[in-house]
Amino acid sequence: MILEPKQRPELADKTKSAYEQFKRLIIEIKKKKLPEEMELVINKHITQLNSVPDTGKTLRNEIRKEQSKIVGLLAQKLKIVPINYFRKNWFVLGMTVFGLPIGAALGLSLGNMAFLGIGLPIGMSMGLAMGARMDNKAKEEGRQLDIELKM
Repeated sequence: MILEPKQRPELADKTKSAYEQFKRLIIEIKKKKLPEEMELVINKHITQLNSVPDTGKTLRNEIRKEQSKIVGLLAQKLKIVPINYFRKNWFVLGMTVFGLPIGAALGLSLGNMAFLGIGLPIGMSMGLAMGARMDNKAKEEGRQLDIELKM
């Protein structure tokens, strides 16, 4: 059984929205059937967050850190991801993995390295397409949580 994040009615706006998002994430995770060892690890992260006494920036940073760990763990071990998880990750990967080499090849072949920048939007588009395809596949297979995380 996954623990509940403790109630914190005294939070400021930015921290409150981050905390509400974290609570919604936990609710969505509870809807999935997880192995017991995964529940124990998630509970450890929730306990860590519940132990933070602060209600300001320290808590907000801890929320982001623990949320990121939980989502990364679910994605890595069980392939369960939030909405647009792969699209957000492949956005940057597309620019670096595809865009820079394409731009460098274009710049070298044309003898003008100013064309290096042309590869970035090409790679970005390729990354977004790849990520969107992976997100759709996760949704079709029932591996997508019904929440989109805003970092």
